Amino acid sequence: MTDDTETLSSNIKGLREEVARFNRHKFVRIHDSYWKLMWFQFLRGLAFGFGSVAGATILVSIVGYVLNQMEVVPIVGEWAKQMAAEIMNETAKVGAGQ
Repeated sequence: MTDDTETLSSNIKGLREEVARFNRHKFVRIHDSYWKLMWFQFLRGLAFGFGSVAGATILVSIVGYVLNQMEVVPIVGEWAKQMAAEIMNETAKVGAGQ
């Protein structure tokens, strides 16, 4: 029985040391203060937003470059010109009162 008690006592001591080490961790200390947590989440959101925009920019640039090399973009360019011409015609009609 004493071996079980000693094992249990050493396990509890080890658990206390781990909990104390966990409580000293920076991530846990940030959550102790509402303002520190808000600041941490704000910075995290800025980093996420910047990373998303930068990643999307790089991805769109690569896709645009590949499409340009395959000569698909001129087809899209002609379609965009036609759409712009239609919009300009309709705007001119509205401006003239037709």
